[in-house]
Amino acid sequence: MIKWRGIAWSFHPLFVMVMLASAVTGYFTELIVLFLIVFVHELGHVFAARSFGWRIKEIKLLPFGGVAEVEAGGANAREEALVAIAGPLQNVWMGLAAWGCGALGLWNDQWAVYVVQANLMIALFNLLPIHPLDGGKLVHALLSVFCDYYHTLLWSARLSLAFSAAMIGVAAAPLLLLSQDGIQLNLLVVGLFLLLSNWTYYRNVPYLFVRFLTHRQRAAAAALDRGKKATPIIVNGKQSILSVAKRFNRERYHLIYVMEPSGKDLRVLAEQQIVESCLSGKNPNRAVRELLS
Repeated sequence: MIKWRGIAWSFHPLFVMVMLASAVTGYFTELIVLFLIVFVHELGHVFAARSFGWRIKEIKLLPFGGVAEVEAGGANAREEALVAIAGPLQNVWMGLAAWGCGALGLWNDQWAVYVVQANLMIALFNLLPIHPLDGGKLVHALLSVFCDYYHTLLWSARLSLAFSAAMIGVAAAPLLLLSQDGIQLNLLVVGLFLLLSNWTYYRNVPYLFVRFLTHRQRAAAAALDRGKKATPIIVNGKQSILSVAKRFNRERYHLIYVMEPSGKDLRVLAEQQIVESCLSGKNPNRAVRELLS
């Protein structure tokens, strides 16, 4: 592990495996170039994240990019999308620079084509809609604009699992079709890694949602300071406090209108009261009407 500018940089075991395989097969120079491309790709994420005040604890480098452990606080969809796209944008300028070097005769054509293709491969692969790839983060940001945050977490995990399984299917297709091409081993290994990672992500959705709630109070205070318009949520007094919290949209501030079945009594709660009740240690599945007494 290397510490640089307050960020811990480390190699994922999958990257180490690729390095060893490249050294054995004589493609070590190509591996160094791939490493530099991945490193610059991740620097794009780092600079974009820091521009928004995100704290980056660690970046684990993989053959196709990296996985960052960050503290983004109450980050919104715009910030998340810009940080995600900042990585592939580095591949765009690096690919164009390599093409220019080849066109001007500064590099031989074969080497220029390799660097262009490597950048294109890493950029396109990272734009697949799979967590924790950049495309998965872009899908997560888009879903969070239109859906409540709990279902944003659920659906981003489900889509990631589906596309990871599809990647494994593509890699193993030659074997299933009895083709002479053989299994695409690299794609199979990466697909299995992403599938296992997203299965863990899916199982951790409840914990990720609690982490969202812990940052929600600060985001709500900032929304009030800006005079942000409130989005109403109308609920029955019998509904649980947790079920109300699961209807929160990350991009909006909510006022909760609690209506009794008779329709004669209507009370209003601020979303902070719901958040505090979910995090208080008391049963979050108790009826929301208990907060009105």
